[in-house]
Amino acid sequence: MDRTAQLTVPGAERAVAYDPPSGPHAPPRAGAVRVLEQNWTGTSTVPSHSLYPHQWSWDSAFIAIGLRHLSPLRAQTELETLLAAQWRDGRIPHIVFNPSVPLDAYFPSPDFWRSSAAGRAAGAPRTVQTSGIVQPPVHALAAWLVHRADPVLSRARGFLAGVYPRLAAWHRYLLHRRDLGGGGLASVVHPWEQGMDNSPCWDAPLARVTPAPARSFRRADLDHGAAEDRPTDLDYGRYVRLAADYRDRGYRDGVDGRRGDGPGDFAVEDPAFNALLIASEHALARIAAELGAAGTARRARAERLTQVLVERLYDPGRSMFFCRDVRTGDLVPERGVSGLIPLLLPTLPRAVADALVRTLTGPHFGLGDTTRLVPSYDLLGEAFDRHRYWRGPAWFNTSWLVERGLRVHGERERADALRTAFLDLADTSGFAEYVDPYTGEACGTTGFGWTAALALDLSHDQTASSELRGGDRG
Repeated sequence: MDRTAQLTVPGAERAVAYDPPSGPHAPPRAGAVRVLEQNWTGTSTVPSHSLYPHQWSWDSAFIAIGLRHLSPLRAQTELETLLAAQWRDGRIPHIVFNPSVPLDAYFPSPDFWRSSAAGRAAGAPRTVQTSGIVQPPVHALAAWLVHRADPVLSRARGFLAGVYPRLAAWHRYLLHRRDLGGGGLASVVHPWEQGMDNSPCWDAPLARVTPAPARSFRRADLDHGAAEDRPTDLDYGRYVRLAADYRDRGYRDGVDGRRGDGPGDFAVEDPAFNALLIASEHALARIAAELGAAGTARRARAERLTQVLVERLYDPGRSMFFCRDVRTGDLVPERGVSGLIPLLLPTLPRAVADALVRTLTGPHFGLGDTTRLVPSYDLLGEAFDRHRYWRGPAWFNTSWLVERGLRVHGERERADALRTAFLDLADTSGFAEYVDPYTGEACGTTGFGWTAALALDLSHDQTASSELRGGDRG
């Protein structure tokens, strides 16, 4: 019997075949490939056919990072498909809708966002329906890692030359149109943009938002997930209100979120969102050098933004980064995993990096002591809930980011332990969306795209962390 597993794309000459071991103790690599095959649509990968049946922005970036080890061409295709839906103002929408999926399979659906009409002034595409908000900018980092997986194929297809202008426009949008606080950092205008949708970090800023009436929307997520694991109806009503208000303003971004001309009642500078933007600025510098342009200005910008991130969002008394509510100017005093993600940054001051490691392994997150993966929220916080969406459970993508950050700053032993736990729990949970931080029990849906892809990445090698450290600076 032929047990060879292969990832393929039409016309792909470089899909990588391997012979995975069979039996009950097959490594996570074999199961991860099966998940990615099942979630492949022909041009992109869905996070989950049941719960998330379209293409999501930062999901595709993480998925491409894993796919590069098996099919560099399919990884390139993943990113190219997403970038083809970019708006003329530079934003990459957080969802690209598949027209073959029924409207009632996911909410908010295309008829809610009305991107081609409401987003016309911002340059929304006419031929594909998208959302109007964004997600964290992992894309340039993903593109660089995908290129490095097979530079010959990448150069032959003109992959970097094709994506670089789009990625540069994406970063311009975030650094200029979304500098709502005026301090140099990008702001998110909806909790869904930051990706950690239901974090307690949003509770105070969200409290200003009048929720949409419950009768005005139907929660398709509850058809596939337990109500006790998902956001409350009150929070969901606020999400809908924010999105509808932004849509009704033509997806217009204000120049100063503290005046009345901003996009709505919610504007937050988030440490993870901006750390990923900075990491991708470093990647764009390498892409520019690969294409024969100077990357010096982008590297300098990334280093400057790291300083700004520390100045605006780091609290030395509490040894971690916090969100800043742009409307009030205050730091939000909730410890979320977002405040640990800046460990990714290679020019983070040593004292700050050391303090983040102490916080990560201390009582608030308990990594290596009471928890094996990084909880999404403070174990000691009043809002902690070990099962509810982003209010305590451990997610695999944020643990991957922390693992990379530990390696960037020389914490090899802790990184090795986190990598081992990641691979074990990804496998035993059925590649779950997220898990109980104490027990590793699967939560949300299983067969989740980025969990499988990042398990592949960690089971392969450590090239991502070497790239984040600086590698060949070009």
